[in-house]
Order: sequence, then structure tokens, then C-alpha cells
Amino acid sequence: MCGIMGYVGKRNALPIVIDGLKKLEYRGYDSAGVALLAENGIFLAKKAGRVAELEQHVQGSAFAKASADKSVSDIPKGNLAIAHTRWATHGKPTDINAHPHSDCKKEIFIVHNGIIENHQELKEALQREGHIFSSETDSEVIAHLIERQLIMENKISLEDAVTEALGHVTGTFGVAVISKKDGQKIVAARRGSPLILGVGDGEYVLASDASAIVGVTKQAVYLHDNELVSVSPDGFHIFNLSKKPLEKNIQTIEWDTESAQKGGFSHFMKKEIFEQPETLKNSLRGRLMEDGFAKLGGLEDVKERFLSSKQISIIACGTSYYAGMLGKYFFEEIAGIPVSVERASEFRYRNPVMGPDYTAIFISQSGETADTIHALREAKKRGALTLGIVNVVGSTLARESDAGVYNHAGPEIGVASTKAFLSQIGVLMLIALFLKKKNGASSTNGLDMVHEFKALPSKMEKILKRDSEIKSLAQKYLSYSNFAFIGRKYQFPVALEGALKLKEIAYRYAEGYAAGELKHGPLALIDGNMPVIALAVKDSIYEKVISNIEEVKARGGKVIAIASESDKRIGAIADDVIFIPESLEMLSPMLSVIPLQLFAYHTAALLGLDVDKPRNLAKSVTVE
Repeated sequence: MCGIMGYVGKRNALPIVIDGLKKLEYRGYDSAGVALLAENGIFLAKKAGRVAELEQHVQGSAFAKASADKSVSDIPKGNLAIAHTRWATHGKPTDINAHPHSDCKKEIFIVHNGIIENHQELKEALQREGHIFSSETDSEVIAHLIERQLIMENKISLEDAVTEALGHVTGTFGVAVISKKDGQKIVAARRGSPLILGVGDGEYVLASDASAIVGVTKQAVYLHDNELVSVSPDGFHIFNLSKKPLEKNIQTIEWDTESAQKGGFSHFMKKEIFEQPETLKNSLRGRLMEDGFAKLGGLEDVKERFLSSKQISIIACGTSYYAGMLGKYFFEEIAGIPVSVERASEFRYRNPVMGPDYTAIFISQSGETADTIHALREAKKRGALTLGIVNVVGSTLARESDAGVYNHAGPEIGVASTKAFLSQIGVLMLIALFLKKKNGASSTNGLDMVHEFKALPSKMEKILKRDSEIKSLAQKYLSYSNFAFIGRKYQFPVALEGALKLKEIAYRYAEGYAAGELKHGPLALIDGNMPVIALAVKDSIYEKVISNIEEVKARGGKVIAIASESDKRIGAIADDVIFIPESLEMLSPMLSVIPLQLFAYHTAALLGLDVDKPRNLAKSVTVE
């Protein structure tokens, strides 16, 4: 999830695209770059780090003074530029891997969001033809594919070259292209990655988010999948990738800059909750095979050792720890390997039994969680194979693990994790399917998984449409200060996560319990002043959970149930019910957690709290 910015018009392009990158930086911030078409060529600047570091990198040069001092007479002036802020997926965050990328002759420059699933095959084919690559990214293949088309068909237009090149690409893209030989023109296209054209007075802005457009214009055209736009000072033309011209309506963006950055949502957290259907697709894309197994390139080099492990330990903190609890269920049920789940903050303060035939899996959204990094180093000392599940490419955990799998969830701005948790569950399930090969097991269940994973995004959308209903429920229970969350089996970690969300952002005292443990103590707390949120989906232990709900009701407790749509019984028992679509039992947590996230969000928002930045907490916990 990266940020694209482009400008063509009558003004100097550099300050406009740099300003746009700053507004897009929440989408990606490990490197940035810009390509400006000036009078005497294309000026390129790329730098690892934040956009501010890109600015500092070019500060003092004539190129930089275009934004700082317009009175300088000898500065390269240009009315066209493309720029990019990156969230790394392929290749570490370095100057070389930063966008824009170019062809062999440095005449074609591209910026790209998305993932090119067949980039390795394309790269090898292009190298056989003599193309020379300079980065580790998947994106660079697009520039060389366009170069190839222009060489093969000498008089082909840039639009046609881009269209033909993208015809070879499998995966997702939002891409913008400029060419030294094709004058004042930007050609852009999208498939699965957003792209918006801002239409101004004799000027045009291309961006992956409205936040970068509203500073120039509030008139916009939204590109859909498999559509291409050609933009010049004279106007724009939109086609589909079959080269058929399209007519598109110009719409007015009603948001201000801050709202646009949040996609029209009031908080980043809510935006990220609503991004989860797409997050799941990104985490699975190119990894879940149609035969019911998983292909994980990040584990290939250690595959044999991993598959021969006699025990696995999953080590994490907070929300990631709860994802790890689900991973234990997945691994033991699918692969038949014993698994322990450890709190990273406690791991190195005991004497863990671990050796070369053990695998330790570390989960961290940021990859910088101090407790988890120290636990990783302890496991390495003891000779264990160390694997990371990380969202941030190039982070400490990613670098120090022997191997690992990236979440591909995109930047998560809200301190309370939502979409990263969902992606962690998805990645853990993929690893379980990867491990399944150990026993040569039938792929029947895996095939069911493939079918259900494809259905989950639409089921998530269905839950998200209940947002106003969940907000009303939060309003109803707004005066309560204490909550209990209960669940069993796969729903127990979800109960823990739901309670954590309410604690983190609404400052309500909330505890998650294994529902069967109620009678071993927590029932003493139950009365009419402590609502119980019960995860009661139709699964293998549904009847047990119903019994636990009856125990609560018998003691005067109020019950909010998360239940399956087909459940005709729950309404007569619970005080309130949030219905969700049914799913495979193992995958149901990916649905049942969403109402809990929304309930916590709306409770905090209704209380007027700072949802995205809760007190006393930080997104990346870099201290013990």
C-alpha cells in the first residue's frame, strides 16, 4: 500500500507532487522519490526514509529550489512529474528500491502500487532478452515491459505500450508512466489499487488517494479496475485495457484535506476496520493455491527444517499474541504439530526448553516490538529456527529472523490494531496449510478453505453494513463501565481481543474469558451492571456456549451475543444480538472480531475520546 502522485499542467510540478506525497505518507513511508520532466531531461531523486528526507536530499540543489525559491533563474523547470511514497513489499527500503523506476535507457519512468505476482518469470524472460535490472522490486518489470513494447513496435504510442505491457502482468497495480520521448503526458492505469484523476483549470493531478488532490482541485474522476487514462495539458482520455474509449463523470470531492486522507472516515481506526476485506485479499494474493495448500516464498529456503520441526512456539505481545493463540489451533488441527504460545515479555525471563529441532514464530505488526525482538534473540541463542510474521518490510524483526512472511496489510495508523490482526490470522492459516504437506494429508479441507477464503471479503462487507446498528448498541451500553467477553475454542482468542480493544480506546474495564471458566470464579462478578458479550456462533461447541449464556442470565446479567445469521434460538436468550454470516469454524474469527472492533470504536467515539491515539499507548512499542 503505497502513495502515487502525478501532476501535469501550467505550474511547476515539483512542489505540488512533494506536497501530495506528504499527504499520502500515511499509506507508506519507508522511501520516496520523484521524476520531473524538465527542459533538458528527466531529473530523478530517490531516498530511503520519510518524504522529509527526500526533501532534505535534494535541498540546496537547483532541483529543490524549484519548491523553495521560485526566483532562482537557473533552476530546472518542469510542468510534469510523478512521485511515490513506498510501503515496501519486494526489496528492502533503500534508495535504489525507491520509486520511480526506469527502463534500461533511463527514458521511461514508472511509479507503482500493488504486487506483480509473476514478476520473477517476467524478469527472467526480460533478462534473457538483454534487459538490465537495477532494483530488487517487482515494480521495475513494468518499465522494462513498456520499453520492450516500444522497441518491438517502433511507432507505437505510449498508451498502447502501457496497455500491451500490462497485458503480461498478473497481480494488482496502480501505475503512472512518463517517457522522455513522449512529451507532456502521463499514462496511468489501475487494477485492484486505487487511482484518482483530479481535474483542475488547465492542470491535472493523479493520486492514489483524494487527500493528495483536494489541495489542487476538488473535481475528480475515479478510475475503475482495468481502466487507463492519458493526461496532458490539453485534457485527458480514458480507455479500458481493451483500448475501448470510456466516458466518465467528474465528481466533486466534499472532504477537506484531513478527511480525504482518512478516506472520508472520521478516524483512521474506522477506515482500517473497513479496509479489512481488501486487507485479507492482499494477505492471501498469490499465496493460497487452488489445490488447498499454500505457497510461501519467504519460507522456501528453510522449508525442510521447518517441516521437520518437532515443536513450534509462537511468541508475541498483545493483539499479536491473540492471533498466535489462533495459530496454535490452526497448526495443531491442520498439521498435527504441537504448538505453545508464549508472551514475548515473559519468554526470556525463564529458561525455555528449545533447540535446533524447534521453530519459533514471532509476530509483530511493526517488527520493532522490543519484547518480541529480545525473545527472538534468545531463541536464536538456543539454536531454534526463527520465523517472523511482520507487516513492515526491513524492520528489525524482519531482518533478524531466519525467514518469514509479510502481512501485506499496508500501513496501520490507528494505535489499536484491527486490519493487522486480521492479516496475521490469515498468514497463520497459510502457514498451517504450508505445514500440512508434512503429513502428505488430503487437501479436501484445504479446498474448502480456498472456497471460503474467497467468500470471506463479501461476508465481511455484509457485517460492515451493520455499522449503524452496532453504533446504536454502543450508545445503549455507553453508561456501563465494566464488560466481560466470553468465547470458546476459536472464539476464545476473539473474546480476549474484543476486550482488549474496549480497554485500549474506550478506557472501559473489560476482561476476556474462556466461557467454560465462568463457573470457576468470574461468575461472582456477574450482575446487571456488567454486560457480557458472548461469542455464540454456530460451531462445534455452540451448545456449550448457550449453557454459559444461560448461567449469566440466571444471575441477572445482560448479554450481547455475536451469533450466526441462521440462529433462530439466540434472540430468546440474549438481550441484544449482532448477526454475522456463517463460515467454516476455523475461519469464523475473521468475521466475529469485526463487530467487536466496531463496538469498541463507537463506544470510544461516542465518549469523545481520541480513538486513533489512546492515552498512554504507542503504535510501535520499542521499550520493555
